[in-house]
Amino acid sequence: MGRSRRQIEISDRQREILERLERAHSTEQQLARRVRMVLGCAEGRTNLELSIELGVHSQRVLRWRKRWFEAMPQLAAAEDEGATYKDLLALVVGKLSDRYRSGAPPKFSAEQVVQIIALACEDPEQSGLPVSHWSPEELAKEAVKRKIVDGISPRHVDRFLKGGRPAPPQDSVLAERQDQGRRPRRIRR
Repeated sequence: MGRSRRQIEISDRQREILERLERAHSTEQQLARRVRMVLGCAEGRTNLELSIELGVHSQRVLRWRKRWFEAMPQLAAAEDEGATYKDLLALVVGKLSDRYRSGAPPKFSAEQVVQIIALACEDPEQSGLPVSHWSPEELAKEAVKRKIVDGISPRHVDRFLKGGRPAPPQDSVLAERQDQGRRPRRIRR
């Protein structure tokens, strides 16, 4: 593989910052790997050489070479304007950080989520169901029946009730409904 058309150049201050980041125990490994890529590119090493050494795909090295190359004018301008070490460090870390990715738009509005949670707080017998506690399946069916949503899976309902993260059952709205009216357990010692 030949030399890249994008030759990376780093100033002495940039090199000092990059080397400190590489050595710092508090630097995230992902950032440290990107620092090693930039330093290797500045030494004139190829994408293939660096990808083998760092155990990453050569396209990843190419991506960070390109991003640093695009950032070089801004970094040089910041140094020319007399940026402090702290400001330059923040700029370097910013250039080596992931770009914002929006992800998929939410499928359900906040109002729909609140309505489903409110439904979970109701007594299922009020909806004509012969059960004493809601299950995610029954909540999903009832939310569709009441036209809160067009369709929703029981697992998605369960995520809403758990706050969108894996949580032990005692943290969920369903468990709170189940625990109502029960005496607390005694801890045996």
